[in-house]
Amino acid sequence: MISEELQKLEKLAQQASKKLLQTIEENEQLKKQLSETTASLTQKEQEIEHFKNKIKISNIVDNRPVNPGDSSEMSDLINNYIQEIDHLITYLSE
Repeated sequence: MISEELQKLEKLAQQASKKLLQTIEENEQLKKQLSETTASLTQKEQEIEHFKNKIKISNIVDNRPVNPGDSSEMSDLINNYIQEIDHLITYLSE
């Protein structure tokens, strides 16, 4: 009778151990998935901010009266700023 109870307890302990290992593995997978999702979300937020900045710069250029000769120079200057910002975003995301 005692040996039967011990066998049942050992079986339950083994089942609990297996379930614990499964839960630990699932937890690790979920942590990894959360980390990847968080990184992706951060990247998307940075991209959104980048596009917002591009839109703001475009609006500034569109609303500011400039001479036609100065327009191309300002456009080149803004494009250079945008490229520099792109480089900085890429650098910071690494």
